[in-house]
Amino acid sequence: MEETRQYSALRREGRAAALIAGLAFASEAGAETVPVPSGQAVEFVEVVRDAPGLGLAYRFRFVAPEIAGAIDYKTAATDMIHLCQSYALPRLPRIGATLPRVVISLSDRPTEFGDLVPDATQFFEIYRAEGEICVWDGF
Repeated sequence: MEETRQYSALRREGRAAALIAGLAFASEAGAETVPVPSGQAVEFVEVVRDAPGLGLAYRFRFVAPEIAGAIDYKTAATDMIHLCQSYALPRLPRIGATLPRVVISLSDRPTEFGDLVPDATQFFEIYRAEGEICVWDGF
């Protein structure tokens, strides 16, 4: 029971961090379609900074409806590294990020950060920013 209360507190912290980080990217949010190698429709949702769990990390969240069936993980993984290098890395200097970890997440539908949505298909990858490339960092 105690763990549940602590988790709820962490979720609130994460949401607060998401709100703060989201302000920096507010002009980029919305129905911004981002091109990816697979050609699937991918829309930027938000960036979440410093949510509990990974230390300094920037989580770039995208909606990609086709991962629910038409796009397999291998194809989505290629899209995620592309999103890290062509979308996330160029935006990090604007928010003062230095040597951060970058998490790219794809979800088949919009979800609130930190909420459990059992029916949603979601893929996540974590990368280290090394210059102009993203290096897979594993969880």
